[in-house]
Amino acid sequence: MYIRGTGAEGLHHLVYEVVDNSVDEALAGHATIIKLTIHANGSLSVEDDGRGIPVGPHPTEEMDTLDVVMTKLHSGGKFDQGSYKVSGGLHGVGVSCVNALSEYLQVEVYRGGQIHKQRYEKGVPTGKVHVLGTTSLRGTKVTFKPDSTVLEATDFNFDVLSNRMREMAFLNPGLRVTMRDERTD
Repeated sequence: MYIRGTGAEGLHHLVYEVVDNSVDEALAGHATIIKLTIHANGSLSVEDDGRGIPVGPHPTEEMDTLDVVMTKLHSGGKFDQGSYKVSGGLHGVGVSCVNALSEYLQVEVYRGGQIHKQRYEKGVPTGKVHVLGTTSLRGTKVTFKPDSTVLEATDFNFDVLSNRMREMAFLNPGLRVTMRDERTD
């Protein structure tokens, strides 16, 4: 299996796949901040200030580019000119696997002065990508809740994730990584 099993190691690997996309943005010189939040409802968010996942009609698929990235294996979000020279994830497999193994996944993209939003349930879009409004922000926020019917472990371990985020910050000078656990607030 792509995620190393359905236990705690696989659960945390889902987080790493989303974080790796944000780290790729930092390595390409487009992001400086990654925020990870464990929510009280058992979901988790990863937010960055990168370019934002591309949105709009996909050049070869008859669907929005965001949906292609989030649902198709080996698609990735690296459609832009000047895409990443290095990559830490599974080359387009990661986020679509996270989506498929989630009860729900919601993505907000801050790009081109607009906020684009999409929601998926068990990997399937619940509607069309829509614009929520305008913004001066840029980046991507992915929030997902692991699917307990597929995964044996669904409770995120703060210490495991915190250690990994500390490593990411150390290995990527200039990248600021923050982590918050709302289960204990």
